[in-house]
Amino acid sequence: MARTDAGGYRERLLAGAVSCLQEKGYAHTTARDLVAASGTNLASIGYHFGGKDALLNEAIAAVFEQWTERVEKSVFGAELGSPREMLERAMAELVDAFEELRPLLVLCVEGYPAALRAPVLREKLADAYARSRVAGADMMRRAAAELGVELPMAPEVMVSVLVAISDGLMLQWLLDPAATPDARQVVDALGALGALVT
Repeated sequence: MARTDAGGYRERLLAGAVSCLQEKGYAHTTARDLVAASGTNLASIGYHFGGKDALLNEAIAAVFEQWTERVEKSVFGAELGSPREMLERAMAELVDAFEELRPLLVLCVEGYPAALRAPVLREKLADAYARSRVAGADMMRRAAAELGVELPMAPEVMVSVLVAISDGLMLQWLLDPAATPDARQVVDALGALGALVT
């Protein structure tokens, strides 16, 4: 029996889109690929997303959000520990997970050039980054409150820098995994830089 619930079709389309993006890339994924991967039909793409490009854009944004959720679970899913231990857990999800997340990393990187030519995708990715900054800043505020410490600066700025480090390391890792530092080395380097400039 075919599924007729709107939520089921929408979620199946998103999952199919992520799968297609990982296998074929943004430019080479067709509407027929999406239908085959999701077990839906062509009309459902237009009904739920307005078109193929909108569905692909939504799928890329969803990947960003899932990664942010992984970081939050890692940071708060265990005993908090020290600020350094919390940062190491966060960086482990941002850096040490590269091997596990390789298909998603390629998807994210392929989304950037497409976004330069597609204003809607650029807006989606900018919005995904904005939501990640808000979520990360909220995590920092929560951690500071639970640890009884004061944040030294606006958490949004700290999150933006950590995301930039993660994105840069992601690109390095895709090209040369052996030369890319792990989470502990990243936190050590941040500490050393902090000591150097204070």
